[in-house]
Amino acid sequence: MPQRHLREAAADAARLVQPQGQGLDSASVRQRMVARLRAEGLNEERVLEALAQVPRHEFVDSALAAQAYEDTALPIGHGQTISKPSVVAHMIGLLFKGRSAVAQGHLGRVLEIGTGCGYQAAVLALLARSVVSVERVQGLHERARANLGRVRLPVVPKLIWADGRLGAHGPFDSIVAAAGGEDLPPAWLQQLAPGGRLVAPMSKGSGQVLVVVDHVVERGVSQWLRTEHEAVLFVPLKSGVL
Repeated sequence: MPQRHLREAAADAARLVQPQGQGLDSASVRQRMVARLRAEGLNEERVLEALAQVPRHEFVDSALAAQAYEDTALPIGHGQTISKPSVVAHMIGLLFKGRSAVAQGHLGRVLEIGTGCGYQAAVLALLARSVVSVERVQGLHERARANLGRVRLPVVPKLIWADGRLGAHGPFDSIVAAAGGEDLPPAWLQQLAPGGRLVAPMSKGSGQVLVVVDHVVERGVSQWLRTEHEAVLFVPLKSGVL
């Protein structure tokens, strides 16, 4: 039955096609992820458009690439994870509600604490004037540099291997942290520009909540106004470098 042999050969050939067989390099797979996030109530269109442009599979281990566009956190080594796309979208969406971002139409100068694999830095690079990202784990810092080197971005994030609790050379219009501690480091508040907004997880009780801080200046006096949002789960914020 030669037809049977031909069918088997065609099936074998189809299994060897990479990576188009998984569709990871196509825009449509990212659009489907964004459509699911939109259906779940995430509605900051600028952020969703940025997510649709960044190839998340480039930032995860090849063994996990098939899960890259699911709304799930994935391990990236060194006891760390890449955040769920919905969490990235929500936190950056909160930054867009800050005074500076509303006035400028973009996130301005951004500080990211916890580069991880570089995925969120890539998304931020599509939405900001500049991005500085600090990572305390050298292995992750180097991995993020390699990952970002494979992706074309309008802004090249500046990556720093350092203690994230110390921040960087500010001021920054937007600060976002991917690790949560008992307190917000004073350096972050000092480096937040007037009108700027900070979004970070923070310990509360036995868990964590998402905290938003706005730097408001009234009659020449600075105030840091804090609000608490939903419960979240991030890795602990630690001092020093590894």
